[in-house]
Amino acid sequence: TIRRYMHQRLGHASISEVEIERKPSKVIVTVHTARPGVVIGKGGTEVDKLRDEIGKLTKSEVAINVEEVKRPEMEAQLVADSIAHQLMQRVSFRRALKRSVQGAMRAGAEGIKVQVAGRLNGAEIARTEGYKEGRIPLQTLRADIDYAQSTARTTFGTIGVKVWVFKGEVVENRRGRTYSSDA
Repeated sequence: TIRRYMHQRLGHASISEVEIERKPSKVIVTVHTARPGVVIGKGGTEVDKLRDEIGKLTKSEVAINVEEVKRPEMEAQLVADSIAHQLMQRVSFRRALKRSVQGAMRAGAEGIKVQVAGRLNGAEIARTEGYKEGRIPLQTLRADIDYAQSTARTTFGTIGVKVWVFKGEVVENRRGRTYSSDA
């Protein structure tokens, strides 16, 4: 419910992820966003309001951390929400897909796959269309693939948006998690 509330309340703030950590005495909520200024507000007023509202919901002490997403074009959730928003603005779905795929590849993704399904461009018969660039090794366990889905509510009905972003392979070494793209 906290996550749903955050997405409703801050839908315009490009939220990619909400992490919730529950401790016996308090709840720690970490919000990953591309626009931290919108979440924090002038002088931290928005964060204080949010803290009070979530405190009422959970009936416990709440700490809110806001983390900035450095490259929003590489976050699957932000890409999916962006495509859904464009579809609601009646942008041609092919143009929306191509633009977001090119943006992600330019930002340094190794591969991206985007799929939209529903009454595309108001067609009478619903269909599924996709677009992909680079590689998306879904069967490789060490592949770091970010997946997200979003829904565009258009006048013709809903259109589902799915996004897979391949960020590179994760190689375990003694020091922990490191990225390598020499697959």
